Amino acid sequence: MVIDFHTHIFPPVIRESREKFFPSEPAFELLYRSSKSRLVGVGQLLEAMDENGVDKSVVFGFPWKNPETVKRNNDYVMEVVARYPDRLVGLGCFEPSGSHAAEETRRCLAGGLAGIGELAFYESGLELEAITRLAPVMEICRQHHALVLIHTNEPVGHRYPGKAPNTLAQIYNLIGQFADNTIVLAHWGGGIFFFNLLKKEVRQKFKNVFFDTAASPYLYDPAIYKTAVEIVGTEKILFGSDYPLLAPQRYFNEMDAGGLSEADKKAICGGNAAALLRHLKN
Repeated sequence: MVIDFHTHIFPPVIRESREKFFPSEPAFELLYRSSKSRLVGVGQLLEAMDENGVDKSVVFGFPWKNPETVKRNNDYVMEVVARYPDRLVGLGCFEPSGSHAAEETRRCLAGGLAGIGELAFYESGLELEAITRLAPVMEICRQHHALVLIHTNEPVGHRYPGKAPNTLAQIYNLIGQFADNTIVLAHWGGGIFFFNLLKKEVRQKFKNVFFDTAASPYLYDPAIYKTAVEIVGTEKILFGSDYPLLAPQRYFNEMDAGGLSEADKKAICGGNAAALLRHLKN
């Protein structure tokens, strides 16, 4: 089974009039002002899944600030997950520092979603204040055995829309603060998996942490797949396409180019995700 752990979908009202949401949502405008930045619904996602041989996708919206927009997008995710339970797993998404975050977390989990994400601090990074505001959400997810998917990115290299000002130290502090949560770090965790090579402390801190591959073809050489397997272990890596940013086949091609074994590719493309989702249900 192939499972894509990182996809975005939006309800029709957002897809058809994105510009109406720009004034109150600067992060959304930053990422989606260009008409080349695609917004898709469940129909387009399912078509892409079929075309690329994806059996199941983890779906979520955007970390909106406005509570009404948050509810609209999360309601859409809950609706389509209920309609296609064999194809979709949903996460609730919102700007995590908002006053509604804890309440929305409870509502989404009660509505059948498997966790919360992709949570992002596009403006502040993962500073101590941001982590403090995130604590109630993390506690609710811990109590409910729900996963949390968090946007991270490499703190060096070229600039691009959506690159948050996080540091590796901030990401590591977040992991330490919420060591008992199941955490998926998007975009290879900004490269923090490298420090699994340290002899003390880090491997234990990473015990409940997974890394998704979202946007990898834009960011890293294909060699990252085999390198990450050697450093952090195959079982910690989850295929995520960031669709509609990129089609899944692009990742499969890069895994082949990176020299992954068939066993590793099978685990990364679905086996690890299936095991994680089963574990969360138990």
